[in-house]
Amino acid sequence: MKWFRRSSFNSSTSTDKNNPILEEDNELEFTSDLERNEKMIQATFQHCSDLVCRRMEVPQSLECLIVYIDSLIDKKMLEDQVIQPLLASGSVDTFISTGIASCSVKLSDTVRSLLEGHAAIAGAGSNQVVTVSIPGIAKRSLEEPSSEPVIRGPRDGFIENMSTNISLIRARLKTSKLKVEYFTIGKLSQTKIAITYIEGVAKPSLVDEVKSRLKPIQLDGVLDSGNIEEFIEDQPFSPFPQVQSTERPDVVTGELLEGKVSLLVDTSPFALIVPVTFWAGLQASEDYYIRWPVATFVRWIRFLFINFAILAPPLYVAITTYHQEMIPTNLVLSIAGSREDVPFPAMIEALLIEIIFEALREAGIRLPKQIGQAISIVGGLVIGQAAVQAGLISAPVVIIVSITGISAFTIPRYSFANGIRLLRFPMLFLAGTLGLYGIVLGFLGIMLHVTSLRSFGVLYFSPVTPLKLAAFKDVFLRVPIWAKAALRSGGRR
Repeated sequence: MKWFRRSSFNSSTSTDKNNPILEEDNELEFTSDLERNEKMIQATFQHCSDLVCRRMEVPQSLECLIVYIDSLIDKKMLEDQVIQPLLASGSVDTFISTGIASCSVKLSDTVRSLLEGHAAIAGAGSNQVVTVSIPGIAKRSLEEPSSEPVIRGPRDGFIENMSTNISLIRARLKTSKLKVEYFTIGKLSQTKIAITYIEGVAKPSLVDEVKSRLKPIQLDGVLDSGNIEEFIEDQPFSPFPQVQSTERPDVVTGELLEGKVSLLVDTSPFALIVPVTFWAGLQASEDYYIRWPVATFVRWIRFLFINFAILAPPLYVAITTYHQEMIPTNLVLSIAGSREDVPFPAMIEALLIEIIFEALREAGIRLPKQIGQAISIVGGLVIGQAAVQAGLISAPVVIIVSITGISAFTIPRYSFANGIRLLRFPMLFLAGTLGLYGIVLGFLGIMLHVTSLRSFGVLYFSPVTPLKLAAFKDVFLRVPIWAKAALRSGGRR
């Protein structure tokens, strides 16, 4: 898509060559001539029908100009906070002194303010243009994140408005040590990126590293935090995410308390958190809101089923194809009987049903919510039963793939679960060609990759490698909050 390419915008190709004011004239300044100022703004926004320029008489001034983009402002706020106060104050200079507006003499500053939902006021005989924020862009109401539901825990989630998202974090961290620094990325989109961290908790080197990775990014537009994630991760070809994404402000707050850095992208409900480890992908925010024995048990369930998600189909293929002596005779006969009419080898059979399962899962996500679940569940049952009766696949492989699908759903982090889904397919090929030896080689390859992977200088498999026993309080176990003396208050999210 065009907006993902590196920025190569050429103003001369998108503006009128006969236009006396070109878009690249970023340092143009306003003059005391109101007509000239109006022409400068109109020339910059040529062919923009939603730009409104209104002339009005002010009692103590000859004339003033109000400029705004109709689609970005609130009309009622314009009347209440701009027009009425301006008429009451009697002059633009008096309006500036009220303190609710800012002024500039540069065209580029005013253009940026107009695009952010401001109204600009220019008075005759003055080279200063006043801007007042009256945004009117519709905002989604706060609701529970659909990608990270919980039974017990906060129900609010991030939305597409950055100011609201920052307020949700500040509501949980009422301290001046919570720092928010802005970057702007995207030559055309001018998307705001907010770096948030707790001063004195986050390492300065980590904050500097985040800034250094953001500064070189050159894009025409940024539409979601996922665009930024691909630029700042250490290994872009790894199936494992090296940046955590979340819609939950409580998750961001917990990670900030641990010394991590969060990135908020305007118009995106997903915040990015760095660094991240392998074990964070198996931890849910709800682990810290329920009793610790239950949370530990659930965590071990996830550890067990992540192995099923990767190894169950490959083990079935390897054992039924090369190592039948490893399973009991009755079970071998049962599997052989069910596969008697199947025309495909075990690897093709498992691969076929895996692809069908993934297609049903994707269809269930893309279809309207009212029918998506019904189609995915009913489709799986009908297709699986029909395929078994037709002799295209055997019943055991349907069971194995179903268990594998359920296992993947136990992983709380969606991006992490996607990486696990991808690993099943190369493991299937290795199992179908080399048997258990292929599975061992594949597993060793995964372990070598994971242990060598880094996220912003932090080893991905820490604290297991390098081994830090004190940090095990929040990896394999979820000890009581009061017992986590080595971790900061609030625990890991």
